[in-house]
Order: sequence, then structure tokens, then C-alpha cells
Amino acid sequence: MPAPLTTDTSFSPQSTSKLPTKPNWQQLAWVLSYVSRYRGIFAVGLVFLFFSTATTLVFPYFGSMLADAALGKAPYSIRQIGVMLAAVLLLQGFFSYMRIWLFSVVTEKSMADLRIDLYNRLITLPVPFFEQHRIGELTSRLTSDIAQLQSALSVNLAELLRQIATLIVGIAIIAYTSLRLSGIMLAVVPLAVITAMFLGKYIRRLSKETQDALAEANVVAEETLQSIHTVKAFTNESYEAKRYQQAMQHSVTLALRTAQFRGAFITFLISAVFGGIILVLWYGATLVQAGEMTVGELLRFILYTFFIGGAIGGMGDLYSNLLKSFGASERVGEILQLKPELELPATRTTKAQNDTTTNTSKHISGNGYRHNALALNELLKKVPIVYQDVRFSYPSRPDLPVLHRISLRIQPGTHIALVGQSGAGKSTIAQLLQRYYAVQSGAIKVGDIDIADIDLHTWRSQIGIVPQEVLLFGGTIAENIGYGKPNATEAEIAEAARQANALSFIQAFPDGMNTVVGERGIKWSGGQRQRIAVARAMLKHPAILILDEATSSLDAESEHLVQSALQTLMQDRTTIIIAHRLSTIRNADCIYVLDSGKIAEQGTHHELAARIGGIYHNLLQLQLS
Repeated sequence: MPAPLTTDTSFSPQSTSKLPTKPNWQQLAWVLSYVSRYRGIFAVGLVFLFFSTATTLVFPYFGSMLADAALGKAPYSIRQIGVMLAAVLLLQGFFSYMRIWLFSVVTEKSMADLRIDLYNRLITLPVPFFEQHRIGELTSRLTSDIAQLQSALSVNLAELLRQIATLIVGIAIIAYTSLRLSGIMLAVVPLAVITAMFLGKYIRRLSKETQDALAEANVVAEETLQSIHTVKAFTNESYEAKRYQQAMQHSVTLALRTAQFRGAFITFLISAVFGGIILVLWYGATLVQAGEMTVGELLRFILYTFFIGGAIGGMGDLYSNLLKSFGASERVGEILQLKPELELPATRTTKAQNDTTTNTSKHISGNGYRHNALALNELLKKVPIVYQDVRFSYPSRPDLPVLHRISLRIQPGTHIALVGQSGAGKSTIAQLLQRYYAVQSGAIKVGDIDIADIDLHTWRSQIGIVPQEVLLFGGTIAENIGYGKPNATEAEIAEAARQANALSFIQAFPDGMNTVVGERGIKWSGGQRQRIAVARAMLKHPAILILDEATSSLDAESEHLVQSALQTLMQDRTTIIIAHRLSTIRNADCIYVLDSGKIAEQGTHHELAARIGGIYHNLLQLQLS
């Protein structure tokens, strides 16, 4: 994929709101690089565009010949000219069809490539990017912004080329017909160009503001629909309706203001052009009367003048539409130029398949494990995970430290627990292990190897997580469980469901594993979603397991089923348990008690419970009371 704009990889919240001060044709140049992938088809389309324009411009010439033929001053009869017109009409229809079809092929394929590249870039950007940008804003890039670019390429660009060709050929023909009349007609062109330069800049700025306002309205709608249960629980339907209405009103106001200037711009062009045509008619009539032109020549000049006038008027609208696409190309380009946290090479699947057949023993020494999942899995079974003086602050809050010199050691195959009040840093420790963020100082190591030196895809393939709030995908149950191992067999998926105590409720559905989950699985109970998450993690066979409040929101029966499934999942795996319920971590090999980003206490459940006045002891007393 070409580098669209610059090499800047920052993604500050303000970066997407900058407006250009002048038309930057580079904004469309990188979009055209996608078109260049299909330059062969595009070139053929240009050939048909040329023939389509040429046959269209033949009509006025034959029309003028008909006038002269009626007066007996043409070399052909009216019938012969009629046959020639019919033949040109058939050719023009064929050429136009092929032109539209070929340009559509190029546009659809190139914009599909752009959408795929944009989506791939979005899903490979680091977590902090998504914390600084709302989902509605990002989906607007994939939908409305690329639709704007698609319109510019499929309609405006091809039509602009046709209008330019019409203008050039038309001017050549009228100049050959009468230089004096051509001088009158072309006097309006410099005036139109100057006006386009002044009004075009303002129209472009308004168009970008309109697109931004529409994106804001989309954000409001998406946030509301994603949180519809909260909206209804607080009976805030009227509030959300008013919020969306205000956003849409702002968008409409900007759109109408843009339309006013576009309308004034186009009206001026049309008035100037057709005013010139009226002047040409008057002066041409005097030339015919003086015998300096034939009626056919005057008719030919007038018809070509109408073609030229239509081309100039159409170019004004097309130019303003192209200006609108500048803003869309900027917003899409800003995302494409960001540096992803990992690449999506086409050879990823092949590499993974090769890894499964490689002798892992020779990879454990040296750097083989860095890109080999099986070798890394073997390594994690032998060496501890070590946090060494880790300090961290979230990128959005750099002045607020979250972790202060955290040091801990997790032996392979052991179960540790992280407890403490909300905001103490428990989830942050797990997120740093998953490399959602980079540590500010210190290091997290596997033995003596910094995890930052391991291929990100390889590293994360060894980590499984069962979160507190499980969001399922909208496919089938089998697809949701198989998400942990996309190439898993039906038997493997069924076995993972059985081990997760999920098979019984899955088989109760009429369609069994083929039951469609629905929108994020929100109609399912918490216990059902958790067991699907456990099955998904089991299928992945991770070396490291993270349980993030996995049973905190479940009823007693569901908690028993999920806890039983988790015990199976935790066997022989290094496990990090984040818990508020202390009853779920009694059997942990070591419990770390966090307080304001520091490890305040550590030990087994019995050791910590025996420390009268300690943080863990006090938390235990609160939960028992």
C-alpha cells in the first residue's frame, strides 16, 4: 500500500480536524494510486471516453449540414445525412456504455481495495488510538468518506475528463467556423476561472465542515444504539432524540450553506455562458444577413457553443464536487498514514502452518521463539514472567501515574491473583502483559527476554483471556467458540464446549452449534456468555491465562458452572486472576494486593488473612460481614 500523505504517525484527537488552507492535489493523488492498480482497464476506458466524446460532437456538425441541405447548399441529401446520424447514434451509445462500464469496474475495485486497506489499518492500530477516537467517527471513514471518494472517481472524474475533451474540441471547431464569433464567446472563460478560484476555496472548506458534522451525528447515533439498554433504563429517549436532532440540524445548516455557494457559483457560470450565447446569436444573425456566413454555419456555431457552455457549466459543478472529496481523502489518509502495531502479511497463515510442523527444540535456543508460537509456548512452560520496576501512565493521562515500580515474578504453571480497590492498577498489569501499551520504564520479561522483542502476533497468540463482560460476535455459536482457533474442527469445538460446561445449554437450542448468537449476544445470560468465552480460550490452548473478574457478575448457579470450567482451563497454565471476590482466589499460589499502583502485600490467602489490620484482611472482613 502506498504511503498516502506523510510519515507522521501520531494520532492526537485534534489531528483529524485540521482544515487545509488551499487545494492540495496530493490528497487525491494518493487515491489515484489505487486507480493505477487497474490502469489497463482505465486506459481502455479513456479510449472509449475519447470515441464517446467524438461521436457526441459529430451531432452538431450533421445538424448544421441538415440546415444547409434543406436550402440545397450541402454536398449530401437530407436522407443520406439522416442515415449517417443514425449510424453515429448507435456508435455513440456503444461507446458510452463501454466507457461507463469500464470506469465503474475501476472505481468499484479500487475503492474496495481502499476500504480493505483502511479496515486493515484500523484493526492493527494500537489500543490508545481507539481510546482517543469514537467508534462512530471511525465507521464514518469507512462509509461516508469513501463513498464520497467513490462518487468523485466514478462520476465526477470521468465526467470532468469528458467535459474537458468536449471543451477543447468544441473550441477548435467554433474557432475554425468563425474567429470573430469565437472571440465573443470565449471572453467569458477567464471570468469563470477567476470566480472558480475564489468561490472554490470557500466551498471546499464548507464541504469538509459538513462531512465532519455528519460524522458527529453518526457518532451520536452509534453511541446511543450501542447503549440502548442504558438509555431506556434512564428513560432518556427524549434526550438522545434531541441530541441527534441538534447534530443533524447543524449538519443540515452547513450543507445548505454549502449548497447556497455552490448554487451561486453554478448560476454565475451558466448566466455568463448563456449570456455570451445570446450575444453570439445577435452578432451571428448580422453576419448571415451580410452573407458572410451560411445558416448552417451559424447553426453549427450555436450548437457547438451550447456544447461548450454545457461543458463549462458542468465543470463548475464537477469541480466543486471534487473539492468536497478533498476533505474525505484527508480523513481517510490520516488513518492510513498511522503506524500499525503489527502488519498483516499475506504469508501469515503459511508461516503459522509451517510453525506447527517445525521442530521446536531447535528454536528455544537463540531467537527462534520470537516468531514461532510453539517454541514460545515451550519457553513459557520453563521460565518465569518477570515484572522489573515497571512504571506506567496512560497516554491520555501522562501526568497521572498508574503503576509505581511494580516488581513481581510469576513462575510457569502457577496461579497468581491481583486484588485491590478499583483504580489500584490490577487490569493495567494485565494489559501491559498483553502489550496493549508500552511501559514507560522498567521491563516485562520472559526469563531474561523482554517481551517487547518478541513478535506481537506470536506473543499474543500465547495469551488467553476471559473478561468480565463478554461480547460475542453476531455469527453462530460454533463461529464464536472457533474464534480462538479459526481452523478448528467441529470435534475440537464441541470438546471445548464440553470442557467449558457449555455443551448442555448449546444442545438445548434447536440448531445446536449452528444457533445464531445475535447482536453481541446481549440476549444471552451472563453465565452462558462466560462459558462460551471459556470454551474459546480452551480452544486457543494459551500458555498464559488472564481471568479478569470472570465470575463477579454471575448468580450462584452460573458462578459454580463457570468456576468449574475455569478450574479445567487453569490446569497447567500460568494464570493471572483479577478479582474482587476474594472467595474465588483462596487457592492461588500467590496473591498480590495493590494499593495506588504499588504492591502493598503479597502471600497466600491464609498468610494475608492472618495479618490483622492488613489491606487484604480488611477486604476479607468487609466481604464476610
